[in-house]
Amino acid sequence: MTNRELMERDLRHIWHPCTQMKDHETLPLIPIKRGEGVWLYDFDGRRYLDAISSWWVNLFGHANPHISEAVSRQARQLEHVLLAGFTHAPAVELAEKLAHLTPRGLEKVFFADNGSSAVEVALKMSYHAHRNRGEERSLFLSLSNSYHGETLGALSVGDVELYKETYEPLLIRNIQTPVPRDTSPEASREALKALEALLAERGKEISAFIVEPLVQGAGGMHMYGAEYLRGARELTRKYGVHLIADEIMTGFGRTGTMFACEQAGITPDFMTLSKGLTGGYLPLSVVMTLDEIYGLFYCDYSEYKAFLHSHSYTGNPLACAAALATLELFERENTLEVNHTKARRMAQNLQRFLELDTVKSIRQTGMIAAVEMIDYPAQERKGLEVYRYGLEHEVLLRPLGNVIYFMPPYVITEEQIDLMMEVAYEGMKSVGRGAL
Repeated sequence: MTNRELMERDLRHIWHPCTQMKDHETLPLIPIKRGEGVWLYDFDGRRYLDAISSWWVNLFGHANPHISEAVSRQARQLEHVLLAGFTHAPAVELAEKLAHLTPRGLEKVFFADNGSSAVEVALKMSYHAHRNRGEERSLFLSLSNSYHGETLGALSVGDVELYKETYEPLLIRNIQTPVPRDTSPEASREALKALEALLAERGKEISAFIVEPLVQGAGGMHMYGAEYLRGARELTRKYGVHLIADEIMTGFGRTGTMFACEQAGITPDFMTLSKGLTGGYLPLSVVMTLDEIYGLFYCDYSEYKAFLHSHSYTGNPLACAAALATLELFERENTLEVNHTKARRMAQNLQRFLELDTVKSIRQTGMIAAVEMIDYPAQERKGLEVYRYGLEHEVLLRPLGNVIYFMPPYVITEEQIDLMMEVAYEGMKSVGRGAL
């Protein structure tokens, strides 16, 4: 089979996500035959370094032997059983591990299928918890420039203009407060003043404040400081508003600690986790919450306070086995400490981008690095030009508008980091006037 053959068959039937399908009249799809480590291989024998961990999920490389064996072993024993009225060892063991790893107090685990679903669960659980207390709080608060998924509830609390304009009539009630403009303490204090003013005025209406801790992923990898998280935790507690930490992207080592909230020393009321949880193998997400929240739903059946949410594949044993194997690799490989060295290598490479007249700024938090190009008009699609250049030179880069970012699998070597960032550098150089 060839790339062209599979691409033609694909385009007859498959509607791809986050894609204007007309683009594929001129932009070839890349059929992937297999993966190994940081590399993806197509049907024509070309390879591509996966600089974005296939949408931020693949932590320990493609076809990782340890995770593959764990999933295979579980498949031979139990592939699925409903989690209503039943349980199984992988779900119990995973819940225990997550309760141990996440910030102190997050003792209860609710399983779902993907990141957006986890956000939906957290929003519903927050609203329902207030309702069980006798309070009606149907308004949600999020940061400007935020993104939390694309199901209707998750879309509602994001701040992506295109989505909001298109689906506005379908969305739940939400408002935004300014995100800190950068990582400086001054920016955090300024944004906290705005947050407190808003909570003082409308706090009694608000069910929860949802944030992406430290890094806003789809919002161009915008980064801010831990001081803001500490202040937001204090203010939400003061005004009786739940704090939801959306760690779907930042969780499992991406920011330099296991969870971004650790850098602020806070415990949110809810924490959503997905993406890297299974090492990129299978869909799975969880919502971590407090015993206090759980207790608000614990009652006799006749009181009608039970939480109303379920998925057919909730707590799937195969996905839980993949997650357990992924967490074992963190321990076995001393991943967080090893990543500090790799993050430094990324930082060294990052400085060079400031030589380019196409570059506006650079930023980094842990194993997430971003280069923002100057404000090219959206219709020029300069990011797409860099994407094309990357594919031609064996690196998969998927820009966010004018932002080129790097979130590679943790198994990447220092030499592969150099290659990844060299190709991006040359790609950005090629779309402008070159180095100064």
